[in-house]
Amino acid sequence: MSFIWPQMLLVLTLIPLGVVVSLFLDGRRRRRLAAYGGSALAQGITRRSVGPLGRMPAALVLCALVVMAVAMARPQAVVPLPRTEGTVMLAFDVSASMSATDLAPTRMAAAKAAAKDFVGRQPSGVTIGVVAFSDSGVSVQTPTNDRDTVLDAIDRLTPQRGTSVGRGIQASLDAIAVAEAGYFSNDYYTNQSAAPTATATPVPSGTHAPAVIVVLSDGENNESPDPIAAAQAAANQGVAIYTVGIGSAAGTTVTVNGFQLFTQLDEATLQEISKVTGGTYFNATDSQQLLSIYDNLDTQFVVQPQLTEITSLLAGLSLLMLLAGALTSLKWLGRLP
Repeated sequence: MSFIWPQMLLVLTLIPLGVVVSLFLDGRRRRRLAAYGGSALAQGITRRSVGPLGRMPAALVLCALVVMAVAMARPQAVVPLPRTEGTVMLAFDVSASMSATDLAPTRMAAAKAAAKDFVGRQPSGVTIGVVAFSDSGVSVQTPTNDRDTVLDAIDRLTPQRGTSVGRGIQASLDAIAVAEAGYFSNDYYTNQSAAPTATATPVPSGTHAPAVIVVLSDGENNESPDPIAAAQAAANQGVAIYTVGIGSAAGTTVTVNGFQLFTQLDEATLQEISKVTGGTYFNATDSQQLLSIYDNLDTQFVVQPQLTEITSLLAGLSLLMLLAGALTSLKWLGRLP
């Protein structure tokens, strides 16, 4: 136990003085009772005052004063507190195909709107990071509890070039590792991510729980490395990946640098990524469905030791003890202590 105002503990030194004064007053009261010449009333009061029950009110009051003095010092203790916590990496596909309009108003705009809604719903114990990937993994925002910072990072996302889902997964894993190491940065960028491998020693699913990756993509991977190999690397680290299919299977045509490109949702790749890691695939066919997807993501309800001020707890306990001392004194001695 520690104290915010430890100097207030000096009040405890006054309690022995109070005990001495109390004993003096009690002795004087007994002498006055003895002056009645041993009347039955005086003898009855004296017997009750010196018996075990007669000492209980004074003991309760004394303990209450000690507890109250400690409470005045504003004590702190490590208390197990329940909270919902987790780390969620939002990995956005920012390839040129995300400008397609088969998901109104565009794939990118719909994904961003849903992500913002998700950020606003999360409890303070959940840290959120943002990764943008096109032909390389770019970590836009490391996991943080600052919701405004996360929203600003999402707002900055714009369609870029090709698609490398594997790079996005690896950049997300790197950001989770940075967060677990205790280092947080408001904004950092890495143009190239190391190629993911599946050579790491596998660990049970949930080792990094409740850290998860949410990949928002149309799944059209046209850059190395293999996204399934990247997913296996995540699985080896115990990180689940939830994939969100952005777009339609029928596809549409987008204009990129004056060229017409046909783009369509690759559900098979996204489903396999989630399957490998023990996550779930969602098909966001419209904006409202995409908003509901985030309600299915699991965070973890944990009991975490936390340094907490317990002044109110001790103050309440001291008041109860004072009340108990007063009631027992009135019942047994016929007076307040």
